[in-house]
Amino acid sequence: MTAYSVLVPFVPNRPEQMLPFAGLVHWTGAGRLWQGQSLATESHQGFAHAAGSGFRVPAGLGVTLMPLRHPTEAALQARSLSLMTGESVLAGYGPGAPSVQQALLGAPYRSPLTAAREYLTAVRAALTGHQDILDGEYVHQEAVLRVMPGPPVELGLGVLRPGMARVAGEVADAAITWLTPARYLRDHIVPAVRESAEKAGRPAPRVVAMVPVALAAADRDPVQLALASNRNHLRAQHYRDMLRRGGVVLPEATGSPAADEAAQGAALVAGDAFLYGEPDELLAKFDAYREAGADEIVLNVTGVAALFGPQAATKELRTLLTALGLAA
Repeated sequence: MTAYSVLVPFVPNRPEQMLPFAGLVHWTGAGRLWQGQSLATESHQGFAHAAGSGFRVPAGLGVTLMPLRHPTEAALQARSLSLMTGESVLAGYGPGAPSVQQALLGAPYRSPLTAAREYLTAVRAALTGHQDILDGEYVHQEAVLRVMPGPPVELGLGVLRPGMARVAGEVADAAITWLTPARYLRDHIVPAVRESAEKAGRPAPRVVAMVPVALAAADRDPVQLALASNRNHLRAQHYRDMLRRGGVVLPEATGSPAADEAAQGAALVAGDAFLYGEPDELLAKFDAYREAGADEIVLNVTGVAALFGPQAATKELRTLLTALGLAA
């Protein structure tokens, strides 16, 4: 059965800003509270603050940047969070953009796939007390953490293309996607994850789809909501390539920046990369993700939060969870 979870739809500047969203997960049938990478406040600490405020909920990190921390530190942070909250943690990692790699490491990864494989292998080794020395192209690690009992810590990998999906099939517990249409999951990501896992002789990782969504209303423009949620992603060539492979018809540039941007946003809505509609319409669109092989759908209302504020985003999430039968 497909689970539904909640993404904190902005980067919190103060820890108390997370509490309404942690409360939603605490008081409803939502499966997990997610945060992405933040360079303003550390996401692990935000979850710990919520737990200290009384909202102990399963945490999802989707995804944090590998260049920011050594795998042993990543394992320590994830395990510490599970022990502080008393709940499971799904810690997702990704290599980040080449510009980020350059800024933090001095040079981009020659092979992001190799770097991701080594990184997740090292994080898992640190969590499980693996005693062998790992000495790869990108990661050197010797055992320093002792094994401790506690809630489960699972490892995820940010996935956009089939190559990284195959790495997830080899070493991850979950493949985490962002902005991927259901068609793209069905045709490209899910088959790659499952085939790779079968070849590796291990269970297939779960597929977690972070899905940008907004409810239809008279005072809302779906194009502006889609852009508020994904404007930066539309500027990245690897996202544009993924969207086109997923059946989103992105128009060519005409020379008018404003018109071009609006056309790109409209394409996201028309191609169901950004979901917009009445509750019944959205439930049918969620079904397409379930049928494509998504095990968890993360409700991403960043566009609503950006244009209408956090309170509107909280109300939006409760309405969606109610429509899904997960809230009263």
